[in-house]
Amino acid sequence: MTTVRRFNRYELKYVLHVRQVEPLVRDLLHFMAPDEHADADGGYRVTSLYYDSPDLHFYRAKLDGLRYRRKLRIRVYPGVRGVDETTPAFVEIKQRMNQTVQKRRVVLPLRAALEHCAGVRDAVAGGDAADVAAGSEIQYMVRALRLRPTCIVTYRRRAFVGSRYERGMRLTFDTRVAGRTTALDLAAPARCRPLLPETAVVMEIKVDDRVPDWATSLVARHECQLQRVSKYCLSVAAGLRRIEAARRGERAVARRGSEERWTIF
Repeated sequence: MTTVRRFNRYELKYVLHVRQVEPLVRDLLHFMAPDEHADADGGYRVTSLYYDSPDLHFYRAKLDGLRYRRKLRIRVYPGVRGVDETTPAFVEIKQRMNQTVQKRRVVLPLRAALEHCAGVRDAVAGGDAADVAAGSEIQYMVRALRLRPTCIVTYRRRAFVGSRYERGMRLTFDTRVAGRTTALDLAAPARCRPLLPETAVVMEIKVDDRVPDWATSLVARHECQLQRVSKYCLSVAAGLRRIEAARRGERAVARRGSEERWTIF
């Protein structure tokens, strides 16, 4: 059985030093509670497979600062058992218009999610109308833009949820942010490279309507500075830099070879 979630919200992002987190959390606990899905260490692993076109349309839309942009990803929560083809996977269209973020989400077993995003089969067919509509939009995007797996991003998340007064509010801290642009198999272990310094923590505030006054005061008191950061773009940019470095190395080798030939003859 598939389900779909839809929601609109505002997202604010900050990059903190790790030493800022615990003092902030102590104040935060007066207003929010830890996410019930956290493990014994207070967090959980998040891993996402992002899709983009051959010319990196989504990546370049972010770099160009377009006010309307979209992304497609498959997100899993590995847990202690890791990931296999039966793991629940969230296929998400994330859409931004200015500061407003909209998501349409379908939940499928990982294998079905991958087949759906590859256009192999419609894994949502036969569901309710909302599921079918979301599934059709996903496949339309895949075909129209020729989307394909582009990178994987993974990190450790510590999350807090709002009280009965701010039920839709979430505040998260992401650490050990890493990614890769090769070996794009969510179920297979592969090395990811760090995308941020070890001391960097990405904090996100997510609200349905407005940021409450207490949260604005909390952010100011702990000297948190708004910063635009996209984990997806960081991963793609790192991959592009490695490709360019490899090409420079190949060109250098070719030049040395040419010089040696001229020396010999």
